[in-house]
Amino acid sequence: MAAEIVNPRSDSNTGADESADSASDTFFDPAFALHRGGKMAIQATVPVRDRDDLSLAYTPGVAKVCSAIAEQPELVHDYTWKSQVVAVVTDGTAVLGLGDIGPEASLPVMEGKAILFKQFGGVDAVPIALATTDADEIVETVVRLAPSFGGVNLEDISAPRCFEIERKLQERLDIPVFHDDQHGTAVVTLAALRNAATLTGRSLGQLRAVISGAGAAGVAIAKILIEAGIGDVAVCDRKGVVSVDRNDLTDVKREVAGFTNKGKLAGSLEDALDGADVFIGVSGGTVPEEAVAKMAENSLIFAMANPNPEIHPDVAQKYAAVVATGRSDYPNQINNVLAFPGIFAGALQVRASRITEGMKLAAAEALAAVVADELSADCVIPSPFDERVAPAVTSAVAAAARAEGVARR
Repeated sequence: MAAEIVNPRSDSNTGADESADSASDTFFDPAFALHRGGKMAIQATVPVRDRDDLSLAYTPGVAKVCSAIAEQPELVHDYTWKSQVVAVVTDGTAVLGLGDIGPEASLPVMEGKAILFKQFGGVDAVPIALATTDADEIVETVVRLAPSFGGVNLEDISAPRCFEIERKLQERLDIPVFHDDQHGTAVVTLAALRNAATLTGRSLGQLRAVISGAGAAGVAIAKILIEAGIGDVAVCDRKGVVSVDRNDLTDVKREVAGFTNKGKLAGSLEDALDGADVFIGVSGGTVPEEAVAKMAENSLIFAMANPNPEIHPDVAQKYAAVVATGRSDYPNQINNVLAFPGIFAGALQVRASRITEGMKLAAAEALAAVVADELSADCVIPSPFDERVAPAVTSAVAAAARAEGVARR
């Protein structure tokens, strides 16, 4: 069976109460019309037209396949959908810009994520919203579900629990576990920053970056930028620069302080921006224009909060050589859909046991290379609809998995 990108909105499919349909339709909002009945369905990949088909697809034929898998467990990848399907798991605590809205309210987003997997990476995905926010309960639940899936995409789980959940699942499972809010954002940011640096005649090693936001995305971006060789990066939370001198840091922030801020900056975000080459915003809030004006010449501003960037593009363009946002109505959208479908497609293709830092770096390099010959201030990252993206990322990730010894075929 495969998750199809369909919208079964007829009454016969949804079983929806007509009064409820009428109530939603009174808004005359195309978003409600699109979502009625959900955005997904399950469709068989083999026919069941007659008794012979039934006897092969189900009993007695299926028993032969079950017995073979019981004797040789690795055959599950060849004779079920396991090797091509991902679980999209959430607890609904950090959904888009909506925050903690609970598992049921998160489902439209999880369905959306699943159809993006299929549309952009050819990967089937199943939304799973859990009725618990306890980290250990989430881990135990996912571990028990894991035999049905080839990978796990953690989605919209609030920090700092998301770090613990991902780490524990990676320790206990032999399939890829990937928290997209962290690593998808980081991969796309690095790809865009590589190209922006090239466009302005610099290397990553010549740049000093300031990240606004010490949550899931901010921490992951800091890590991948360090791995990629950036000159220096300082991470800021609400209280200012995350530094080893502070005594109010969480365990995660203390770790971040240990590998960032070689320049030993202190003070506020605005202080850190003085002379900085790069601003990366993943926090919300507003950065004063006076602080933006103090950044270095040919600065690069990636203000990615949605729907309101930390630095409005009209302001950013006064001072920056390249401006990127998280929005689709401005150039250079930092959109995770550029990364996660290809990353999982590549990992599943080679039956990788996990997704390594090298695989993430390879994804970023491949993504940057897609538009390397087309660079301009308005094009440092491909469009999500660029058909070159997923194949390039898939191929690079699969090759990196083999090179790093985590591929099983």
